[in-house]
Amino acid sequence: MAEAETEAENAEGREDRTEYQPEHRTEYRMEELARLAGITVRTLRFYRERKLIPPPRREGRIAWYDDHHLARLRTISALLERGHTLNGIAELAEAFDHGRDVADLLGLGAPTEETPIRLTPEDLADRFGPDATPENLAASMDLGYLGIDGDQIVHISRSLLEASAALVQEGIPLSAVLAAGKRVRDHADALAEIFTDVLLTHAPQGDPARLRPLARRVVEAELSLALDRHLSRRQTS
Repeated sequence: MAEAETEAENAEGREDRTEYQPEHRTEYRMEELARLAGITVRTLRFYRERKLIPPPRREGRIAWYDDHHLARLRTISALLERGHTLNGIAELAEAFDHGRDVADLLGLGAPTEETPIRLTPEDLADRFGPDATPENLAASMDLGYLGIDGDQIVHISRSLLEASAALVQEGIPLSAVLAAGKRVRDHADALAEIFTDVLLTHAPQGDPARLRPLARRVVEAELSLALDRHLSRRQTS
């Protein structure tokens, strides 16, 4: 019995020591990082000189890299395989590093009906091909479509992302899609203000979860009718 109590105390002590261990952070020397990324040390130095990756943490003369650097190196390799140039990747990296934080992107809170989606730079390249340029990335960030969360990109709306990608697949340049989105934003804000006034004036105690879809149905129907009118005019003129 005494032996059992002693073993229990030892086990409890081991649990206590484990609980208070500091959080482990993976760091790599240059040679190990290059091996994990599948590149040579010479290539790693070249990327660092071109500022394609952030500076390492210095401890005396030793440079320490972490998982953020490893993720960036794997992204560079993936983008090169997709036909991007190093100059283009450098511009993309700068846009990522100076992009809007995801907390700023979401504003006061997550969207009520739209679902944000996390992406990597490779995901964007796969969806938009050669249209995944630094200029279009910057325009998307300015619109509030994209934000940065560590090594990932967050798009504010899965449905908006999928619709944009589908339009690009139909041959419409992403720059044109984004320019249209910027114009639509102004009209959407005006429509939202109209319906906010109507709902709060005439149904102040109403359930927003029930009223919002009704407002959307009105806007969708009016847009559909307007498209009929405008496309018919253009096609017959």
